[in-house]
Amino acid sequence: MKTQHITIPIEDLRCGGSLQVERALAHLPGIIYAYVNPTIEMAYIEYDPNQVNQEQCTHTIEQAGFRAGPPCLR
Repeated sequence: MKTQHITIPIEDLRCGGSLQVERALAHLPGIIYAYVNPTIEMAYIEYDPNQVNQEQCTHTIEQAGFRAGPPCLR
């Protein structure tokens, strides 16, 4: 399995929001690793592109109540 890594900026990440986003992303099939740094408002995600895509990750962040910026491949 070849995984991909992306970073997604998250605007207005408030206290406790990082854990909320991490949990939401963890429920997506194909997510290997999701970490949100609340200080710089950035999500770091490793995923299996055969199971999930960047748009689904962005949509999940927005469903958790936050605005996601455009994803960048790492």
